[in-house]
Amino acid sequence: MISSSPSGRSTSNTIRTMTVLSKQSAEEYKKQNYSERMVKEYPNRPMSPHVTIYAFPTTALTSITNRITGVSLSLGAAGLASMELVYGSGTAVSVLQDVVSMGPIIATSVKFTVVFPFVYHYFGGLRHLIWDKNPNLLNNVDVLNASYGLIGSSLFLSLAISVM
Repeated sequence: MISSSPSGRSTSNTIRTMTVLSKQSAEEYKKQNYSERMVKEYPNRPMSPHVTIYAFPTTALTSITNRITGVSLSLGAAGLASMELVYGSGTAVSVLQDVVSMGPIIATSVKFTVVFPFVYHYFGGLRHLIWDKNPNLLNNVDVLNASYGLIGSSLFLSLAISVM
């Protein structure tokens, strides 16, 4: 903590200690494993789990997926618009007709990849509108249920539209 004295000079109320390492001890310090160093320096301190074993909450995953579907919708629209501008009017429709003529499995797969981002992003937006109007629904249980509902309803509707 630094304060001013009546003469206007800064004075320090606390003193930080500094550890000076020799070249040899610095090299040894670098060779030690991080986990070993932490246990040695802070023996009673709990260790945080590593990122690779961390499981994202379902709500976080649905939020991330909502953002990804938004970006994919933007890129898809830009791609279709670019095809129309570069190759002429009706090019996008012609490409879609060619995909449909490749067979039902490929056509259904392509339709699903187009429909799912739209349906998921739309339902995700509705979920947020509901939360904006009803903030009392923002509790752990209701948010988790809404996330599962978003996933299930998006998959169901996307599959139903894809097989039409």
